[in-house]
Amino acid sequence: MAKDLIYVNGIIAVKENSLLKDKILAFCEMSADTAFRALSESGFIKNTDANSVFDYEKILQADEADIDGFAREYAPNNAIKTYFFASRDFHNAKALVKAKYLNTEADKMLAPEGLLSLETLSKVIDGEVAEGVYPELVSGIKSAVELFENDGANTSGAEIGKIFEQQMYACLLKACKHNALLKKLLTQKVDMTNILITMRSNTPEYAANNVISGGKIPLNKLLLLFDENEEKAERALDNTYLEKYWKECYKTRKTGLPFMETEKRVAALEINFLSEHKYELKRSQPFMYYIFRRRTENENVRIVLSCLLAGMSADEIKARLRNF
Repeated sequence: MAKDLIYVNGIIAVKENSLLKDKILAFCEMSADTAFRALSESGFIKNTDANSVFDYEKILQADEADIDGFAREYAPNNAIKTYFFASRDFHNAKALVKAKYLNTEADKMLAPEGLLSLETLSKVIDGEVAEGVYPELVSGIKSAVELFENDGANTSGAEIGKIFEQQMYACLLKACKHNALLKKLLTQKVDMTNILITMRSNTPEYAANNVISGGKIPLNKLLLLFDENEEKAERALDNTYLEKYWKECYKTRKTGLPFMETEKRVAALEINFLSEHKYELKRSQPFMYYIFRRRTENENVRIVLSCLLAGMSADEIKARLRNF
């Protein structure tokens, strides 16, 4: 059932006062213990038995659970709820399939539950019918199981990852087809992901076999990367909406550096877009912005505390923060 947006946005307006915002930058200048105390005084640390900075994962897990609880209860509609949680279901299904067929423990590979329980996912993997499971997830599980049963130990992690990533984006695009903003962000995320896949590929055949469906950039443009004419390859996406991103990735590929910065751009796509348009948000968008801000702050706290414990400088830590 759709939530009353005026009511939900009113709750968010109050909760936004508890966000850390620029305090995170100040934490970077502190010692690990001082930052931990400052977090506690800011109200971030709650509902845990964490006694020191070394327990920071406990406070982050508690905060993540709090974010999830709010998102589940107040998501304005199923499309938004699916956008926030379905990726975890696909990730956990992939982890459980791998654990079953590679005889390993799934625990360390699992993410917090999405909209489906681990029990439900396990039933689907075992071939049982489970109600309320996305058809794309069922299809992904069946394809992964067949691959393992046919090829056994020869099945690569990359092949399994490709199956679940393809099906995840298909699921999200279908769920969000009537939400113009989410559809736009998903399409751009697919295109940016495909650019990274292409840049990491050694051959056009490998790139063609691994790109994801659902983007706006056609495959023939992506494959211009492999053209013998370097200028043509670099200008492959000229006059497209991702021209600048392509050139950034192309430069990274040419220098042989890791794609860390361009990967961060994909991960932060939603929060960056919403931040840039924060004074124009309407209807369900303030809710989405709030959840993305909370999740980004959670990740930034992890970055700050882990880096402080590792003895890194404030400038090094700040360079790693998201959406700053």
